[in-house]
Amino acid sequence: MALLSSSAVGSVSSSSMAGKMAARVCETPGCNNDARLQCPTCIKLDIIGSYFCTQECFKKGWNDHKQLHKKAKEKNLTQSVYNPWPNYRFTGPLRPYQQSPKRIVPDLIPRPDYADQAEGIPISERQMKETTGIKVLNEEEQEGMRLACRLGREVLDVAAKAIQVGVTTDEIDRIVHEACIDRDCYPSPLNYYEFPKSCCTSVNEVICHGIPDMRPLQDGDILNIDVTVYHKGYHGDLNETFFVGQVSEASKELVKTTYKCLELAINEVRPNVRYREIGNIIQQNAQAHGFSVVRGYCGHGIHQLFHTSPSVPHYAKNKAIGVMKPGHCFTIEPMISEGTWRDETWPDGWTAVTLDGKRSAQFEHTLLVTETGCEVLTKRLTNDGQPHFFDQL
Repeated sequence: MALLSSSAVGSVSSSSMAGKMAARVCETPGCNNDARLQCPTCIKLDIIGSYFCTQECFKKGWNDHKQLHKKAKEKNLTQSVYNPWPNYRFTGPLRPYQQSPKRIVPDLIPRPDYADQAEGIPISERQMKETTGIKVLNEEEQEGMRLACRLGREVLDVAAKAIQVGVTTDEIDRIVHEACIDRDCYPSPLNYYEFPKSCCTSVNEVICHGIPDMRPLQDGDILNIDVTVYHKGYHGDLNETFFVGQVSEASKELVKTTYKCLELAINEVRPNVRYREIGNIIQQNAQAHGFSVVRGYCGHGIHQLFHTSPSVPHYAKNKAIGVMKPGHCFTIEPMISEGTWRDETWPDGWTAVTLDGKRSAQFEHTLLVTETGCEVLTKRLTNDGQPHFFDQL
């Protein structure tokens, strides 16, 4: 907080300029003295005026004056929005911001086969791509999944604590990345088919696979954080949608309905149920509340492989193959939209958005089929004190 002295106003020393300077009045409220000193920050931000009589007078009005700096910075940011695709027509108001460099995972942490490949290709998944058989996990593998999923839950809960207006999704990604490393986990999304970040952050009209960047979260946003961790050979996958600040009633209803869709679907998971039935349950509930079900993305099998059989569509009358059996492990992750179910992808190759620019929400759990029903491996701990959208309804 420094003032530019009168002797530092360029090299201008003519009597005419001196006269103009002397004619200015101090801008501190209640002071009408002649002003010869100007705020250097205002000069840098092209704020017209900002003259004061003394350093002491400037300090007296600092709390009010600094708001001019804040408003000018916000205006400059708006006028110079980062746009890597000038010819792309966005479907909604959200825009991409710049991204930080790719984060590094220490060499000592075990990683999946795609982690260090130039193109991030999961070779083990590719080898199983044509196989429709669904792996039945033995007891040791089930324990591996329980641990990975519990750690994934911990990581998501740590990230949720950071959500507030003004925080960037890049900062949330940093928190997720460090929380994974603290738990001896590799963040599964990192370099998966070259995905550049350690989690997915999907804001407003982004359906899924949003890339964390420098955009500050805004009051009224809805934010989905999708976390997957790789620990001792197993992936644990989950996501939740959160409120940022004061969210509209329409957005609350969307998020509430999406969560209910997941709950109803989980209640039907048990041996001998066809995977195609999950979509019927989800779509019935979504449509009853006036929402649509995204069709372009689905739940999936998960264990030592990040994505594998079975495919679990969330829409009705799908043709998913397979019947649930004890030992099957998979995700259900309905994506529910305010308007159309149709989507398109930003030129970054990842960010999936609604075709009409309206909002979309998502929740996800990893499930293990048991003899009598299912175990929710990524469930919340009872009274864990973590942020949850129901707390704000």
